[in-house]
Amino acid sequence: MKKTLLALAVTGLVAGCSTPPEAPVQPELESTDQKVSYGMGLVLGERMSNDLPNLQMDQFLQGIQHGHAGDEKAKRMSREEIKQALMAYQQKLQEEEAKKTEELANKNLEAGKEFLAENAKREGVKTTESGLQYEVLEKGEGEKPEATDTVKVHYTGELLSGEVFDSSRERGEPVTFALNQVIPGWTEGLQLMSEGARYKLFIPAELAYGPGGNRAIGPNETLVFDVELLDINPESEK
Repeated sequence: MKKTLLALAVTGLVAGCSTPPEAPVQPELESTDQKVSYGMGLVLGERMSNDLPNLQMDQFLQGIQHGHAGDEKAKRMSREEIKQALMAYQQKLQEEEAKKTEELANKNLEAGKEFLAENAKREGVKTTESGLQYEVLEKGEGEKPEATDTVKVHYTGELLSGEVFDSSRERGEPVTFALNQVIPGWTEGLQLMSEGARYKLFIPAELAYGPGGNRAIGPNETLVFDVELLDINPESEK
């Protein structure tokens, strides 16, 4: 018997998620309707594998069948029940994500503390009262900026793993910014530097992005910056 379009779509979803070791040979996709139906099922299955890793395939396919048939009596859930289930699932995902973030934040915080404790023992590394650590790579001869100044710098930012998450040097163009509009570790660290100096700043999480992190930086990451102070208030006359 020729398979229905719905059956082909269902076959596509099952094949996209898990294929038995001795799966039966599937019939060729002959018509355009069959190919479109299978394609939609395949794409949907791929998306579901990422968006809904705990997808219950039997119930999912049953929902497709009942929805496609349009038989109100066959439907096992009302719209309101579906809404409530989705809201509960979304809440569950948020709680799981929050737990993972908290665990990662604690792990990163401990790793940062251990790193800074060992790093403080290295010759040439100094620690300020706030916990910021710095190492002088090149001394400068110019003035030191104040928190209200604008500075022009070249920098490379790394995680403790050594991964570079940002670098003006790689972009080939220095960055100019107000010193009171960046993370506290930068505000403090740059004020220690004279114009022309190059320092390495080791910034604990509380002076960086904290438990929130940002797009490229995880929660409670300790950061390492290689910073060169090129100019202070570059647009003003000196």
